[in-house]
Amino acid sequence: MSLPNEPKVQKPEEPAPSYVKLAMRNMVRKRGTSLKHFALTLVAVLAFFVLLSVVFRG
Repeated sequence: MSLPNEPKVQKPEEPAPSYVKLAMRNMVRKRGTSLKHFALTLVAVLAFFVLLSVVFRG
């Protein structure tokens, strides 16, 4: 018999998947979108470095 003021502890049947696992699963499912975003990010970073080198060249 449990006392009425004891909290009931429920154990989850399965732990929730981690953020990394969810992100990797999403990347695999949406391969084209991920590659496009990676390419756009790479181009933007390279353009930023080129812009910095032009602005601050000696």
